[in-house]
Order: sequence, then structure tokens, then C-alpha cells
Amino acid sequence: MLAAKLGGNDNGMRQYVLVILKTGPNRVPTGPERDEMFKGHFANMKRLADAGKLAIAGPFDGDDGWRGMFIFAVPTVEEAKTLVATDPVVIKGEMVPEFHPLYASAALMLVPDGHLRLSKPAPAQ
Repeated sequence: MLAAKLGGNDNGMRQYVLVILKTGPNRVPTGPERDEMFKGHFANMKRLADAGKLAIAGPFDGDDGWRGMFIFAVPTVEEAKTLVATDPVVIKGEMVPEFHPLYASAALMLVPDGHLRLSKPAPAQ
């Protein structure tokens, strides 16, 4: 059954943790350090998605200090805190995380693969 393969129960639901990233106390100034921080942020998201831990991520418009969100495919806030602590934007204080347990469709686990199918391939390095 697909639900079980995606970590879902008989109703096709599973536990996640929603993380809201808000503006933090330490804005990193425009320049090479900021560029590297965000490069690391995107690399970290890719690593977590490839590991099956990050189901969805995306930016907000920044209004009211809301910068972005993650939905982690983990059962506890504690595990999500460990994963978020690896992100350069959090390490540098550019953003601070807010954690919320979320019970939602296991189908969210299909998003990363679908996104790869839709996105333009990265240029060769």
C-alpha cells in the first residue's frame, strides 16, 4: 500500500513538524558572507530532502517577519530541532525557527520527487 510506503497510517495520514522561519536578531549584511550563508541554506535543504527528512520548504514574502517554512517528515519537534540546527541561516541568527506538530496527508512525501521532475536541471560544475 502506498500510504505505508510513505510512512502513513491506514487513513493515509502521518506526523510531520511544521517549522516557521522568522526574521532573527542578526541580519547578515549583503556580500560574500550572506551569499555563502544562503548557498549553505539551499544545500542543507537539498541534503535533508535527499535524506527523506524534508517534505516541503519554501519562502514567504517576509511581511510580519515571516521568512519561510519547512515541513519535516519526522515524528517529534525534538528531531526537527536537531535538523533545523544544521541550517546556516539559523546558525548565524538570520532566522529563528518556530516549531508546530502537524498531522497531514502522507502524500506530502511525493512532493520532493515531483519537484525534481518539474525543475530545470542544475548546471554542471
